[in-house]
Amino acid sequence: MNVLLNGRSGKVGSVLAPALEQAGHRLVDSVGDADVMVDFTRPDAALANVQAAVDAGVACVVGTTGWDTDAVADAPVPVLYAPNFAIGAVLMMRFATEASKLMAGAEIIEYHHPAKLDAPSGTAARTASLMDGEVAIHSVRLPGLVADQDVIFGDVAQTLTIRHVTTDRTSFMPGVLLAIRNVAQLPESPVFGLERLLWP
Repeated sequence: MNVLLNGRSGKVGSVLAPALEQAGHRLVDSVGDADVMVDFTRPDAALANVQAAVDAGVACVVGTTGWDTDAVADAPVPVLYAPNFAIGAVLMMRFATEASKLMAGAEIIEYHHPAKLDAPSGTAARTASLMDGEVAIHSVRLPGLVADQDVIFGDVAQTLTIRHVTTDRTSFMPGVLLAIRNVAQLPESPVFGLERLLWP
């Protein structure tokens, strides 16, 4: 497929660009030449990038968090937005959703590198939105971190911690490639979360 990758020189994009080419996709520089647009940029740029792709009739896979996703609620082409493309992170969210139905309370601690622009992270916000009850989120920004998250549950005389650790951004590649292959076949748009492709 012809892929327009916005954010090619960024933290994720610099890893994703060679992964796309190794998977047989061709990187293009114009939305007019693209089969799909992939965006890993900044919250203040993502919406304009998505709107340009939608206007050109190009499906979108978006990993940028912190932008106004409501603005593409009526997009005539498929738009998939996922706050996290790591399969383990998607499993963490699914397990946390199930645990929240049975445990008395929960809180989330998310850990990211200092350059992370939004707090809480999109992954933490998405996790909390899927869980039962009110879930407090605590954000940590420190050097040495990539993207980790703990979901801590408490109940009578017990706790349960579901933890996902990202040691390298290559963990996102299988999920992004899955999204690129399947975004055009989505039955509605926009679709939020990679879980829609893992458990249709």
